[in-house]
Order: sequence, then structure tokens, then C-alpha cells
Amino acid sequence: MPIIKSTEYEYPKWLFNGHLQTIVPGLFRDSHPLPFERERVDTPDGDFLDLDWLRKKSQDLVIISHGLEGNSRRPYMSGMARHFYTNGFDVLTWNFRGCSGELNRKPIFYHSGATYDLDFVIQHAGKEYTNIFLVGFSLGGNLTLKYLGEKRDRGPKIKKAVAISVPLHLESSCVKISTGENIVYANRFLKTLKEKVVQKAKVFPNEIPTGILRKIKTLQDFDDHYTGPLHGFRDAHDYYEQNSSLYFLENIEIPVLILNAQNDPFLSERCFPVSLGRQLDQVWMDFPRYGGHVGFSPRKKEDIYWSEKRAFEFITGEQ
Repeated sequence: MPIIKSTEYEYPKWLFNGHLQTIVPGLFRDSHPLPFERERVDTPDGDFLDLDWLRKKSQDLVIISHGLEGNSRRPYMSGMARHFYTNGFDVLTWNFRGCSGELNRKPIFYHSGATYDLDFVIQHAGKEYTNIFLVGFSLGGNLTLKYLGEKRDRGPKIKKAVAISVPLHLESSCVKISTGENIVYANRFLKTLKEKVVQKAKVFPNEIPTGILRKIKTLQDFDDHYTGPLHGFRDAHDYYEQNSSLYFLENIEIPVLILNAQNDPFLSERCFPVSLGRQLDQVWMDFPRYGGHVGFSPRKKEDIYWSEKRAFEFITGEQ
């Protein structure tokens, strides 16, 4: 499809660069009080996932996936959930393994390509619905796109998807977030990831060694020693190559929208594949100049976020 030239996102004037457009909504956005109902489901391998539901007996369900070290109740999740819920949809936001505030039961964590969990959630949640739509942020966006591009039986219920601030190419994005002034973001993620390793090592001392932790300085180091080996990959490079959604886009068979801001400090140049996008029948790409990473703050505080507006327009529109 041609690259979308949407109405350009207009940012609040005081959020004048990609860092401010990322940090301010990430730290200071208000949460939305919503009547979520928590459901815990056991996975086939003996673990569990915590799901948060908003129900109004609709036949249309939106399933929303969060980003790295996020959870189902983050403001960007509840903001998207509120917009769809108040406009007639049932909504499900879900927590990746170990992200709901309780340590999961298995030595593994979650990762950018763990589509077996997304598939389980869809199969569990979608039984009573006619139409299912997917929205994913950052890591959750990569997970969503990879899932849709894999060769698997997904059934006819999944109609459309939106992926926001997606690191389509994991390795180059990991390098970018660990370089220069962007390293502040990587260090924030590393802090909580290392804390989880320490907690898990108390339960699984043989599977999860901690002696190397103090030497880990980058996210790539972490993926080299933990994410990759724990989940069956040789190292970080193997993990990135097998799970980057960029390599799965050509096999996607339903309409999807990729919404990546050009000033996103997390995303490398390979996350804006304009030439590839023009060759794909089902993939729309919208690359506004501004927005930051999972940002897109409105100019007026009472307005909805631009990413929520774009996601809703795409899912309810003709594309």
C-alpha cells in the first residue's frame, strides 16, 4: 500500500522534541479509572496470565498489548482502552508473564516474539465474539505483527490490527536505544529487568545465574545472557533475527496499520521501511514527523491522544 499521508500530528508547543514527547506522557499522563475486571488464566505450560476486561456485551473485541516492562494498567493502555470502550467495543488489556505485579511460575519471562501467549489469549478471549481487533504498543506491537505474519491458523475473527511505536528491526533499535543520550531509556528498562532476574533466581537458582548481572551494561548484554538463552535462542543476535516483525510483514493477510513517529528515540532507520511498505497489499504505514515513543500527546489536556484517534479511525474505517 502507498505510505499514508495522514493529517500531521500537532504536538503541544512546549513538547518540542522527541525526548519530551516521549518522557512527559510516559511519566506524567493521568490514568483513567475504568471498571476493569481481572481474570487469571492458566497457560498450557503451567504458568499464568492476568487479563483485564471491559465488557458491555459487544460483538467486537479489541485486545491491547503493552510494551517492554509495561503492564495492562499503564496510562497509554487505559487511554486506548477507554476510547474503544466508550465507543462501543469490549476491551481486553493483558499482562505479559511477570508484568502484573506477581512473579510468574516458570523460569522464562516474556519477550518480543512470544506469540504463543498472544495466541493463547486470543483463543481464550475470542470465543464469544464475532470480530477481534488487535492493538500493540512498542514490544507489544512487534509481537502483534509477528503473530499476524506467522504461518499459523488464526481463524477468520481477527479483522484488523494497529501497531504503535514498533521496533520492527529489534537489533538496530536496541543499538539505538543504548547509544548517546538515549541510554537513559535503556538504563531505566535494565533496572527493572535486573530486579526481576534477582527475584526469579531465588526460585530458580539453577536456571537463572546472577553472577554476570553486574557486568551487564546494555539491553543487548541482557538479551545475550538472559532473554536469548532462557527462551531457546543462541544469543541476542539470534533472538533479534528470529523475532523482528520486519521479516514477517510480507505474510500479513489482514489490514494493519504501523504508526511510527520519525523522531522516536527508540527506533532505528530500519523501522521505517518505506520501500517495502509500497509493495505490501495489507500493510499501511503512517510515519508522522513527530510523536516520540508511545507519545502523541494532545495539544489540549482534555482531548484524546492522537494515536488513539488514528487507531480508532483505522479499525472502524474502510482501510
